[in-house]
Amino acid sequence: MTGHSHGVTATGRHRRPLVTVLALTSLVAVAEVIGAVITGSLVLFADAAHMAADAAGLGLSLLAVFFAARPPTQRRTFGYARAEILAAMANAVLLLAMTGFIIFEAIERLASPSAVNSGLLIVFGVIALTANVVSLTLLRQGRAESLNVRGAFLEVASDALGAAAVIVTGVVIATTGFTRADPIASLVVGLLILPRTWRLLRETVDVLLEASPRGMDLSEVRRHMTMLNGVRDVHELHAWTITSGLPVLSAHVVVDPAVFDDGRCARMLDRLQDCLRGHFDVEHSTFQLEPAGHAAHEHPMHD
Repeated sequence: MTGHSHGVTATGRHRRPLVTVLALTSLVAVAEVIGAVITGSLVLFADAAHMAADAAGLGLSLLAVFFAARPPTQRRTFGYARAEILAAMANAVLLLAMTGFIIFEAIERLASPSAVNSGLLIVFGVIALTANVVSLTLLRQGRAESLNVRGAFLEVASDALGAAAVIVTGVVIATTGFTRADPIASLVVGLLILPRTWRLLRETVDVLLEASPRGMDLSEVRRHMTMLNGVRDVHELHAWTITSGLPVLSAHVVVDPAVFDDGRCARMLDRLQDCLRGHFDVEHSTFQLEPAGHAAHEHPMHD
């Protein structure tokens, strides 16, 4: 038997400001790429990559909301929820490639600095910073209710720092002529992107390899389940993640014979599901109740 929970998520309730912020962030990222070509500035391209990373994160959150609303089918019994993970992996690989280019190009420009149009660089930095301030205003109200909105708020705040770095770089070059400020700032922004991109890639690989959800200790799950009255043992315990925020669990549960004799199976299933829901925030769980000795007839994947 399986427990399910459906409804509008906190992220779904704040979808409109998230869509607006996504559009703003994407437009500014495109503008910065164009600006990087016009001005010859690498830090502008690095900030565009930084904003693209945040736009991708916002897009993935909204993608999760969209796919979560689509019903499952006979062929895709979990619906299309994992499309978010596939998109996240593609995004992480692309961002790693962009970051590698930024770092390589910055090292080359440190050795041989290029001319930079500092005036236009400042203009593009001010445009980016203004868009960031607007986005922060839009997200301020929802950050207390939704973790995704709060994460988006912090990412946009990080973007604002990147835009400030662009402005400072333009001012330094305009006032001192120190063109190496551009690759130096590019390295800083590139190194800011790298850890979060690597974390995104690692998390998507974990989901695709069906690793246990981060922070879930299966030995602790087994201990809680076996503490329930009437449960003798738990085996074939599996936990994995369908998509972000959707952990699932299945297990074979050995119970006292009286559970079958007295017709208490439904109550036992309710108690097991309440245990998982209350202690480990797992809404989707599937259990096979079986008598002692039944495991000898099975072909387990693990103990």
